[in-house]
This record gives sequence, structure tokens and C-alpha cells, in this order.
Amino acid sequence: MELYRRENYLKKIRGFYHDSEIIKVITGVRRCGKSSLMLTIMDELKENNIKDDNIIYINLDKRKFKSIKTATQLENMIDILSVADGMKYLFIDEIQNVKDFEEVINAFREDGDYSIFITGSNSYLLSGELITKLTGRYIEFEMYTLTFEEYIGMKQFYGKEINPNLTQEFDQYIYDGGFPKALHYDTMEDKRTYIKSVVSEILEKDIKRRVKVNNTAVFDKVQTYIINNFGATMSINNILNDLHNDGCTIKRETLNRYIQILIDAKILYKCQRFDLKSRKSLQNEQKYYLADLGFYYSTNTDNRINYGPILENIVYLYAKSKDYEISVGRIGKLECDFILRRGQSDYSYIQIAMTIMNDISVENREYKPLELIKDNYPKYLITRDDLIQRRNGIKHVNAPQFMKDGLLFE
Repeated sequence: MELYRRENYLKKIRGFYHDSEIIKVITGVRRCGKSSLMLTIMDELKENNIKDDNIIYINLDKRKFKSIKTATQLENMIDILSVADGMKYLFIDEIQNVKDFEEVINAFREDGDYSIFITGSNSYLLSGELITKLTGRYIEFEMYTLTFEEYIGMKQFYGKEINPNLTQEFDQYIYDGGFPKALHYDTMEDKRTYIKSVVSEILEKDIKRRVKVNNTAVFDKVQTYIINNFGATMSINNILNDLHNDGCTIKRETLNRYIQILIDAKILYKCQRFDLKSRKSLQNEQKYYLADLGFYYSTNTDNRINYGPILENIVYLYAKSKDYEISVGRIGKLECDFILRRGQSDYSYIQIAMTIMNDISVENREYKPLELIKDNYPKYLITRDDLIQRRNGIKHVNAPQFMKDGLLFE
């Protein structure tokens, strides 16, 4: 089957296709499309006259290669498949399945005639040996589930029906989530069943096999609590108190560890709060966003859309996919939903609301934090489906159209 090409990521990697000195590390939550990205890179290489024999693809989750567990076994397999002369393009999927893979990858990099691409589904891939041995010799390309732009593009590519009402299509995107394979299922029940299987796979392969969780029942409660409260400002004390009130007693260090496990498995992203007056991070307050909204809907029976945290989550992932660094801003007692930074000094400020129509108090509340920021960096108010207005140089945009067009905050 021909694959949809996710140009947002391909254009970031193309300049390194033939670079034998830099290892290309593709990371992201399980089933976000890393394997398909590798396959589309291989297709592009073939279109540019790279011969099949010069392309080596090892998917360590596949039956043909799943018995490869040691560095020696991996090295032997690469040697067996290296039949061509000249530059070889080595693709290894889910490389964290192999213990001590770092030495092998570095050795083939040192050979000078391998352009190496590897993928992994958790943050352990970029820890320990890979960091210490290969600093400056790899580049991480993090993938996310489908943005709204990609969601529509992929539906068009595979001949799926698209609602001509862009806002209604956006709402469907919220329910469907962004896992690429979920698009191939026609019913919501099948989509949710598939996403539940992804959650189970992450728990089994990225958590239970790699870290020790002594009390799985408590861990499950922590996971459910964070998922159900995504987008809310939290502190460890708040979480401890809420869990305690729900009959779940847990130590602070254990809670911190369980949250970090969920972050390392790329189920969650932590967004720190930043005080715009003191220019300091607020270490004890943060928000957590989901790697995909499907994690929420697949584990909850409530199908209503709470646009506040949902729009925040979608904007957060969209900005991450465009390589922005993100924090939550505080201005005195007011909050700016996001401060974005791209490069060393290019900032943008984002305020998000379901709507500002028909209620002047809501309009004033949403504009006020942006109006208090006195620098000249771009300021955006993002809504779902409002008539566009102008106020004090702040750019008002609707999320569906802005994201469909793949625009930057600039």
C-alpha cells in the first residue's frame, strides 16, 4: 500500500539523508507513524536512484528480526545484509529492543559508509550510553500524532470523506485522535478499541519491561488521574491530596517517579509555568498534555467536548510539531496560555478560548493577558469558529483554518 508522506517531518530530515557522520534518531509515542516515515524516506531514496541493495531495513518488532536481542546479534545481522558496495542506508526500527545497541551503531557510523536512521518509542532511547558516547553525532527528530493539517491530508490521500464544514471536520478530528492507523477504521468503536490496544502496548513494552512498578493498581490510578485532568494547572501537593481523598495513599517520590514514567513513555508532556515579570520558571506548578487526545477518549465514556483543555492540547501538540518550545505564562494573577519560542529569541504569545462571541466579559478576559505584555512579539488569540476581529494588534485566528493551512506563529 502506498504511504501518505508526512512532509512536515521529511523536510526536516532530507538534508541529512546522505550524512554518514550524523545518526538520525526518530522518536515519538508508539504508533505515531515512525515506521511509515522510515519507509517513505526509503521510497525517496529509491526515487533518487539509490539501489535496493544499498538500503537495509531491520524492524525489530517484526517476526523476522524479533529474536535479535543482543548487540552481537544485531551486528551480525547488519553484516549479513550489507551486500552492496558504496554508501549504505541503514534503517533500524524500535532499536531499544536490543541491549547495548549504542556500541554497534557507533561502530557502523565510524565505518563511514553507512547513513544510519533509528527509531524508538520512549525517552530511554536518548539516555545513558547514547548521550555519553554519541554527543554531537546524532540529531533527534521527534514525531507526533497527526496534526489537523495532516489528518485532512491523510484522509484525502486515502479517499476518506471530508466534511465540507471545516469546523465540524475539526470536531471529528478531536474525537478520532491523531493516530494514523485509526483513520483506517470506519466506526468510532473500532477507533477507540484500536487506541486502547496502543495504550496496552505502551504499558507492556515501554513501561513493564523497562521499569519496576511495585503497585500497578496505584500506578493505574495516577495515570488515570493525570489523563483525566490534562490541561489543568497541577502541583505534586494537589495531586497527592486528590489521590488521598480518593482513597489512594502514595509517597511524593513514588508519585514523581510514576509521572516521569508516563513522560518517558511519551504518553504525557509536561509544560512548565513561567512568570513573565520575574522571567523565572515556576517549578512547583505545571500542566500536563496528552500525546494524543485518543488517550482520553479511549478510557472515558463521556463523549462531550470540553473545548478549554482540548483546544489547548491540540495547539500544544501543533506547536511542538513545528519545533516550538512551550511554557505556560503567568502575568501577575493572570495567565497567558502559552509562550512559544523558536530559535534563540523569537517569541510568540498564545491565548486560547472556545469562543469570545456574544460575551464581552469573556472577550475582555481573553485579551487582557496579551494586552499586558508590552514587548512587540506576535500575540495570538485562538478560537474555534468565531468571526475574526481586530484588537490592539493581536492576531485573532480560528484553530481549524490556521492549522489546516499549517501556519507558523510569527
